[in-house]
Formats: sequence, C-alpha cells, structure tokens
Amino acid sequence: MIQEFKEFIAKGNVMDMAVGIIIGAAFTAIVSSLVADLINPIISLFLGGIDFSGLYILLGSGDYPSIAAAEAAGAAVFAYGRFIMAVINFLIVAWVVFLLVKAVNRAKGVVIPEAPAAEPGPSELDVLMEIRDSLKR
Repeated sequence: MIQEFKEFIAKGNVMDMAVGIIIGAAFTAIVSSLVADLINPIISLFLGGIDFSGLYILLGSGDYPSIAAAEAAGAAVFAYGRFIMAVINFLIVAWVVFLLVKAVNRAKGVVIPEAPAAEPGPSELDVLMEIRDSLKR
C-alpha cells in the first residue's frame, strides 16, 4: 500500500496540483492587495468617498458611531456594507484572474506554436471497401 501511495504522489497531476495550490495562496495576497489598496480607493473616489464596509443596520437598541463600536459593545448588527464590499471584491478579483489567465494563454500560444494538423487517414468507408475488396480476392 505504501508503494501505491508513493506512485500516486509521484504522478504529475498530484505534483502539479500541489504547486498550483502553493502559487495560488501566494497569488491571493497579491490580488487582495491590488483590490484593497489600489482598486477600492478608485471606486470610492468615483462614489464620492463612500466606504460600503461601514454600512450597517443595528438590530437592537443603542446608538453607536461605527460598526466597530457596535460590535465592540456586543450589539447585533446587520453588516450589509461588508457583504457589498465582498461582492465588489469578488467581481474585481474574478476580472483580474480572467485577464491573467487570458494573458498566460496568449503567451503559451506564442511560445508553443500549435502543431500542424495531421493529414486525415482513410475514412471508415474506405477501410470497409478495402476489406471487401480483399475478401473478394
């Protein structure tokens, strides 16, 4: 069983997946920084400086100046602004990943030219006709 496990781990697909996960984890930090530090401030600028992450509805009694103060006091809050920001962040991250994959695929096409199409072999009908003719002889 140990030998089977070693063979399984040594297969290219498992190693490729492990490398992909490691690179993906490192890449997540880069994309998160891109979204949080560069793109979100631009969106905020166009929306008049509104930071959606601070929008909330207090589900209990009291008056708190911010969502952080309400949470620190233990008040129940409906933090819909954080959800809006999570959706916006997801859409931006998905767009950035799409652009990167598109660029990588384009680079692969330049580096590795597609092999010319092989000449098609005989059709099924041609093969059957050859067999028929051979049987007639």
